[in-house]
Amino acid sequence: MEKTFTLRSDEHRHLVFGTRDKHLRLIRDAFGVRLAAREAEIHILGAAESVREAQMVLEELERMALDGFVVTDREVQQIIDTVVRSGHTPSVQTIEVFVAGRPVRPQTAGQLAYCRAIEKNDLVFCIGPAGSGKTYLAVAMTVQALKRHQIKRIVLVRPAVEAGEKLGFLPGDILAKVHPYLRPLLDALHDMMGFEQVRAYMETNIIEIIPLAYMRGRTLNDAYIILDEAQNTTPGQMKMFLTRMGMRSKMVVTGDITQVDLQAGTKSGLIDAWEKLAGIAGIEFHEMTRADIVRHRLVQDIVNAYEQHAEGGHHRPRGEDGRRQEPEKNET
Repeated sequence: MEKTFTLRSDEHRHLVFGTRDKHLRLIRDAFGVRLAAREAEIHILGAAESVREAQMVLEELERMALDGFVVTDREVQQIIDTVVRSGHTPSVQTIEVFVAGRPVRPQTAGQLAYCRAIEKNDLVFCIGPAGSGKTYLAVAMTVQALKRHQIKRIVLVRPAVEAGEKLGFLPGDILAKVHPYLRPLLDALHDMMGFEQVRAYMETNIIEIIPLAYMRGRTLNDAYIILDEAQNTTPGQMKMFLTRMGMRSKMVVTGDITQVDLQAGTKSGLIDAWEKLAGIAGIEFHEMTRADIVRHRLVQDIVNAYEQHAEGGHHRPRGEDGRRQEPEKNET
C-alpha cells in the first residue's frame, strides 16, 4: 500500500522530519515502512496497517509543530510507542502547566479520559500500574486549577505505611517527617512550578502537605486534594479522608492495587471504596492499563513480565485485600 502525506506548511518541515530526517528514520524503523520525502510530501509504502500507523504519527507531529512545539526525538518516540500500543495517537489536549517550556499533555487515550474525568467530577479514583501518569497528571490538573483561580490551595496527602503512621522516630518537624513519603508529589510540583514558587506557596499554606494520620478533624474548603498511594489506606482511613472534603473542593485518589503494603489480612481502603461508592453521581472511577505507561520503554516490559509470570501460576493468589495470600501449609 502507498499513501502520500502532505504537510500543510513547508516551514514546519524540519520540525516534522527532524535533524537529517531522524524523525522519519524512527518512524520507518518502528513500523517497517519505506518513506520517501520530497519537499512537503512524504510517500509512505508498506503494509496497510503499518502505513496507517506511520501516517498517524506524522499527523501528530505536524499538529505539534503547528501549535508551536519544538518536537524532540523523545517526543517522537513517545508518540510511536503510543500508536504501537493502542493504535491511536495521543490526545491533542494540553494542560495549562509547563515543564521545561512545554505544556503537559496526556499521552494516551486512557490518560486523556482520566484528565476529563478530573475536570468533570469532584471526586475521582484512579488505579493503574507504575508509570501510567496517575500522580503526575493529577498534580498537573491541580496546578492548572490553582492558576485559573478555581481553588485557593493544594493539599497533598499520602499514607506513611512504612513508619506505621506514627512518624515519631524520624528527625525534624512534621514536614521533614513526611517528606520522604511525598517525594513523588513534590517532584511533580517542582517540575511544574519551580523550587522557589513551591517553597513560597508552602510557607503561605497555599500548598499544604499532610500525612494521612493527621487528616482527622480537618475540613478542606476551596482546595484540590490528592491522596497518593491510596492502596495503602485501610477502609477506616479512606472513609476518614473522603469525609474531609469541604465546599468547592475536588479530590483525586490514586493507587496501584498490585502493590499493597498493608499488614496481611488488612483490606485495602482503595479496593473497599471502589466496591462501595460505585454509582454515586459526581464520583468517577478510572482504571489505567499497561497501554498508558509512558516512562522508559523498559517499564512496560517489566510490568508485562511480572503479570505474565503471575498468570503462569508462579504466584500466590490475591485475596480481597489485594495482598498475596500465603500458601496453605500441609500437615504431616
